[in-house]
Amino acid sequence: MIKTFRGSLADGEQQVIRLSTKKGKIGYRIKKLQVVTTAPGTNNGEHVIKIFKISQSTINALIDFADGNLLAIALTGDYTAGYQFGWNQHIMFEQEIFNQDIYITHKEGVNALACNYYLELELIDLTDNAAAVSTLRDIRLNPQVGG
Repeated sequence: MIKTFRGSLADGEQQVIRLSTKKGKIGYRIKKLQVVTTAPGTNNGEHVIKIFKISQSTINALIDFADGNLLAIALTGDYTAGYQFGWNQHIMFEQEIFNQDIYITHKEGVNALACNYYLELELIDLTDNAAAVSTLRDIRLNPQVGG
């Protein structure tokens, strides 16, 4: 089963996608992440969308694959001069299964423009043990809760 989300993020904004349940027996895996500017072809812009397991205190365009809380990134650019019109790049760590809320951030590097996103998550039934391990791992990785 696939669950979808879509929205728009202002420059420097973070949104939470509510996924946690009381028992945590539903896991999720990112299957698709697509982004597009809110006004293609009309403004110069470079957008970085990132998805994390935990809330981010700083929203920036830096990408660090060593960050264990990073689940996916998407980059898009749009230039009115005509070169590199509408370029996109997406990277998802598809083996990551999570059962808690996730956080999506946006940083635009040129004109502080908004960006749209479309996200598909695959639902995975978790055993009691897998649910406990996933929940404990996510809590341990979150310095605001238990890490």
